[in-house]
Amino acid sequence: MLSLYFILAAIGGYLLGSIPFGLVLTRVAGLGDIRDIGSGNIGATNVLRTGRKDIALATLLLDAGKAGLALLLARAAADLGGLTGEQQTQVGLLAGGAAFIGHCFPVWLGFKGGKGVATFFGVLLAGPWPLFFFAGVTWLAVATLSRYSSLAALCAALVATITAIGGVAPDIATMVFTAVLTALVFWTHRANIARLRAGTEPKIGAKKEEAPALADAPTAPVAPEPSPEA
Repeated sequence: MLSLYFILAAIGGYLLGSIPFGLVLTRVAGLGDIRDIGSGNIGATNVLRTGRKDIALATLLLDAGKAGLALLLARAAADLGGLTGEQQTQVGLLAGGAAFIGHCFPVWLGFKGGKGVATFFGVLLAGPWPLFFFAGVTWLAVATLSRYSSLAALCAALVATITAIGGVAPDIATMVFTAVLTALVFWTHRANIARLRAGTEPKIGAKKEEAPALADAPTAPVAPEPSPEA
């Protein structure tokens, strides 16, 4: 029976995370296919390149919310099923992690999705929220000092893992969960890391004419990025 909960949590979380809100919202707003502009990413950062801050904010909140919702629903189902507190935590983390993977590799879009930062924060907020606090403070500090959204996201994920291993995480499952998601955040940001090293990564608030073209972008203009990069 426990295995069934884990299987359902993984499948349900992945399918919920696979909902491409950035693509859906931009199409409903008549902005075309978000994959045809900027970096081709479906997250809030690329949605902002359409010039619609409201759509970008909605994308950010929905991408974070779907991961948190997956965790909460799975944990509630496990509670109703009479699972222990530890098992409820594990089932919830699995669903949240699956939602993260679904966002980054959605089955509906040929497994080409977002970078997962918004979903990462969403699942931390719904689950091990102290880690969300440390990651959030780190993001704000690094983004303010460096003006690099991607660097802030990478540092925030790394701090979340360090604080989890350092004793903030309540159990081993949460430590492993945070470390795995951090590794995935670094993987999805590998192009950003290359641009950071080359000095060509656009900064938060950079004007279009000042921002360097993205190496992996089908179009040249680069607009300001939202917070955090999704």
